[in-house]
Amino acid sequence: MQLRDLLDQDRMLITAWSTSPSVEIAGGLARCPFDTVTVDMQHGAHTESTAFASVRAITVAGKPAILRIPVGRTDLASRALDMGFEAVIAPMINSVADAAEFARAMKYPPLGERSWGPMKALQIHTDHTPESYFRAANQQTLAFAMIETRAAFADLDGILATDGIDGIFVGPSDLSISWSNGAGVDPNNEELQDVIAEIGARARKAGKFAAIFAVDPAAVPRFAKMGYRLAALNTDPGILHAGAEVMLGKARG
Repeated sequence: MQLRDLLDQDRMLITAWSTSPSVEIAGGLARCPFDTVTVDMQHGAHTESTAFASVRAITVAGKPAILRIPVGRTDLASRALDMGFEAVIAPMINSVADAAEFARAMKYPPLGERSWGPMKALQIHTDHTPESYFRAANQQTLAFAMIETRAAFADLDGILATDGIDGIFVGPSDLSISWSNGAGVDPNNEELQDVIAEIGARARKAGKFAAIFAVDPAAVPRFAKMGYRLAALNTDPGILHAGAEVMLGKARG
């Protein structure tokens, strides 16, 4: 089932977060009970080669693949879709102009300016013909604009109203830096929780999907009540460490 179809079920989805430039680890995460896997090219160590190889490993395991591009790399957004990713997360979308530029790269005309050439995507998504892919792509491939600054929050309604933007993705750590005017990093800041709740509610009211990075996995149920429908759950090293801690705890009694 494609990511859009899963999100339309209106339940909380959990995505693993792949930062290590390893196709094997990305594929292994897809075989865990996550709903999807996100490959991170912003803060992760993935290159274009490892990211584009990982999408096949993730999809073969039966999970949708998402890519987070580096800041300003809208050229990679179109390439990601051509390679078979079902969604792209763009960081530091701070204005309607930023959102519009991102959307243009993600959508075919007349909605955007995406160039035709999804040959690798068609090899992965074999249920599509070129014609059916073209007809479905603007709805099925999702553009998530990251909301991480005071400027983005101030322009939130305009970003949500931008044609071609399917949802927003909150980065609580960067948002906490901006919200405190650079005083520090505190994604659990009490005041910030009201802002996060407002973002989720406004996205839902606009008919767009709301996603968030859950620094604390225990916060996911609270985010679900705020209207969020996709949560990132730790990075691959964090998942590895957590699993090792559980297994070693059992082994050592």
